[in-house]
Amino acid sequence: MSLEHLKKSLYEAPIVKKGDYDYVIHPITDGVPYITPELLKEVSDEMKKHIKKCGKFDRIVTMEAMGIPLASALSLDMGIPFTIIRKREYGLPGEVSVKQVTGYSKSKLYINGLQKGDTIVIVDDVLSTGGTLRSVLSVFKKMSVNVKGVFIAINKGSHIQEISKEFNVPITSIIDIDLVNGEVVIES
Repeated sequence: MSLEHLKKSLYEAPIVKKGDYDYVIHPITDGVPYITPELLKEVSDEMKKHIKKCGKFDRIVTMEAMGIPLASALSLDMGIPFTIIRKREYGLPGEVSVKQVTGYSKSKLYINGLQKGDTIVIVDDVLSTGGTLRSVLSVFKKMSVNVKGVFIAINKGSHIQEISKEFNVPITSIIDIDLVNGEVVIES
């Protein structure tokens, strides 16, 4: 697991302040300045290695917006359909809303196309405060959706073990980072 493209791009990523929150602007987490095919393939290939250990599942699920490139690449590569938890309400029968609180915003997300008994894996671009993931897992638990695993490209927080234990779901990150004195540090 060398992840050369990912590491290089993280070291080069600009960091901006959003209130008291340090925000890393990165191709995988923001699409800025652009996502190279090499970077996307490197990250999705690494995720796929971990996802394959989950056994059989019906669907890849991601949250809008930056989980979409990862879920698309994985869906094409693995031949498994994917569902996007959207920021827009459609009012479809069975639609479920999720209150999302992140390190820098509050909003709602909407789940369509999933129901009791579905077996899924979740992929997403980043885990920072864990607010979005915690909210989604809580709703899936109430819906009786079986989450086999959660796969995060970049872990910027310290919440993985806590959330994994709380929901009894394995969570795997491809790379763990910290911000020290305004710079990205890749943790071993």
